[in-house]
Amino acid sequence: MNTPIIRLIEKKDNPQIAKVIRSVFEDMDIPKTGTAYEDKALDSMFEAYDKDRACYFVVELNGTVIGGAGIAKLDNYEGNVCELQKMYFLPEARGKGLGATMIKMCLVKAREFNFEQCYIETMPNMTAAQKLYKSVGFEFLDGPLGDTGHHSCPVHMLMKL
Repeated sequence: MNTPIIRLIEKKDNPQIAKVIRSVFEDMDIPKTGTAYEDKALDSMFEAYDKDRACYFVVELNGTVIGGAGIAKLDNYEGNVCELQKMYFLPEARGKGLGATMIKMCLVKAREFNFEQCYIETMPNMTAAQKLYKSVGFEFLDGPLGDTGHHSCPVHMLMKL
């Protein structure tokens, strides 16, 4: 078996990562409205993260993208806070430590970009993800920060960088 590669997103990855994210939503029965599923940027992820203080990583196995995660400034928020965004993995990528590796890479970049805190929104049924977020220092919040447009994501977490 080949070893997965984690690398920065390239333009050619746009269709594959969009398919990965949509597939996870369908497999986990996550609402499609008020979530990342309907983000305009989903089909142009390379372009969406091709800006200052932002990056997106993909996990590739045998030439196929099987997951991804990114960091960017939290939308519609005045503080120096970034958001861990669009962290999704196909079933074949789960349980191999790729999520832990990916989140650590994203947090390193967040610190390099001089953000003070990192925010994330997720779903109640994504308990494995929440456990991972807690293990690296995220804490639960009582409500959202900023306005990501993801009103169907009721779990909000924040960590100091």
